[in-house]
Formats: sequence, structure tokens, C-alpha cells
Amino acid sequence: MRRRQQPPLPKRHGLDPARLRLPEDGDWATIRDHLVERLPRVDPTRIDELLREGGIVDLDGPIAPDTPYAPGSAVWFHRDLPIETPVPFDITIVHRDEDLLVVDKPHFLATIPRGQHILQTALVRLRRELDLPDLIPAHRLDRVTAGLVLFIINPARRGAYQTMFHKRTVRKEYEAIAPVDPELTLPRVVRSRIVKEKHVLAAQEVEGEPNAETSIELLEQRDGLGRYRLRPLTGRTHQLRLHMNGLGVPILGDDFYPVITDKPVDDFTRPLQLLAASLEFTDPISHEPRRFDTTRTLQAWTDPAGWAG
Repeated sequence: MRRRQQPPLPKRHGLDPARLRLPEDGDWATIRDHLVERLPRVDPTRIDELLREGGIVDLDGPIAPDTPYAPGSAVWFHRDLPIETPVPFDITIVHRDEDLLVVDKPHFLATIPRGQHILQTALVRLRRELDLPDLIPAHRLDRVTAGLVLFIINPARRGAYQTMFHKRTVRKEYEAIAPVDPELTLPRVVRSRIVKEKHVLAAQEVEGEPNAETSIELLEQRDGLGRYRLRPLTGRTHQLRLHMNGLGVPILGDDFYPVITDKPVDDFTRPLQLLAASLEFTDPISHEPRRFDTTRTLQAWTDPAGWAG
């Protein structure tokens, strides 16, 4: 197995530096010229500032503004951070051993850095708060979904635990709060074809061979609302939300289905009532059965008035 090249810059805020490989062909006179063209969203004056400060490096150290272009080499730098609104909810630790960390992620906190969510992500917060710089998630959970996420502490175990999720040998259960339709026959298994186009916010159910499958069960009901158990047998984008919406009982607090609503990123009210409630699997290292259960509950069920505001 090819060993991953160690970055010549240390982590900052729990984040690895960005790495850019320089193309083998090109007629740039300097690395700086290439970066200006390669990074059109970065102001050239900011690139110049980073070069003057020694913030862009290769394997030999900081590069100068006039360093000649070196085909096939690589440079590293730390990207500027966006302005983020702190997510005012704690991450609960459910389990920790020398290999694994299982946490209960709150609503509105992304699992990993992406787009405008960098420091306010579960991965970065846990790396910093627990001093675990090599922590990596075994899977992901949507920003608006709360519940269990499994992280890997021991780098030597990454492949074994991530493979469980890639091969879908982990049994997952979710809970959701949604309206009750007396005409809807439950439990049932919903199968459909889901597609998600790049740069389009919402996924869609379309005609064709099913690629998504969910078992749906109504656990209890009161006042027109139900508490549902959802068991995804596949892992398509927004699968649970689409399948519930397709049945005519969209999950409470869903800002995408059936209609996309523009909710400000700093609006922490009326969270999506979807919770990753359990993870169950045979440990690939010890071969022992393991199960983890959430410590959270869904507010629209336990405190409907508080959730509705």
C-alpha cells in the first residue's frame, strides 16, 4: 500500500493544510502565476500576502513569490476560514475506547468540513476539544440530522471500520416525527430510484430501477403526529426524507421536502425531526457484536410546544 505523503505544514484548528499538485505540463513562469490561475476565487493580493508570509510551502519549506514553476511538484497552504456562526449545542460522547469514538451529534452541526462549515463541524470540534488530531469519521450524517456518528481514533483501524459502512454491514435505525395518515398501511418497505444532481440542493425520486430501500414502521401516535422507526437498507442522499415525503407524511422541520424553504444558517429553531438512533455491527477487529444507542430524543415528540416555538 502506498504511504500517504506527510504534509510539511502542521494542522491548524484541527485541519490539515490544502495540497495542490502542480501539473506536469504548463507554461507558467512561477508557481505564483499558476496559483493565481488555479485559484480564481482567491484574490491575487491574498496569494501574494501568503507568499510573503511564508504561508505557501513545498517539501523544502516556504516558497518565494518568484519561485520558478516546478512541474509535477506540490505545494501546501492553509485556506482562509469563512466567518461562521457558532452552533450552540454540545456533542455528547456515547462511547470511547482506544480505537473508536461514538458521539451524539446535535442538529445543525455538520459532520465534516465543507463549504461554509469548517470550524463548526463535529470533526474539527472533536479534534480540538479531545486533542485527537488524527480523528476521522467512519461515515457521515447530514448537518440537519441529529444522532450517532462513529469516529475512528486509531489510524491503523480506519480501513476496517470504514469498510463496514461502505459494504453496508452496519445496521442503522432512525427515529422521525411526522404526521399520521390513517389511510397509510404500515409497516412497509419503500423502494424507489433516487438521483441527486451536482449543484442541485434537493434529490429526486425518478422512474427506473430502484436504488434506495427503507423499512418504515409507526411506533406510536398522538395528536395527529407519529413517532416512526426508519431502517435504511441503502444510503442514498436524503433517502429517509424523500421516502417519508413520498408517502405523504414529510418529516417535521424538513426545509427541502416537499418544498425548499430558505432558512438562514444561523436559525437554530424547528430542527428537522430526524434522529440517528442506533448503530449495530460485528466489530471487524474483535469480531464481537456491538450496539450503540442515542442519548437524544426528538423535541417535537417530547416538547411539541417548545419545538414549534
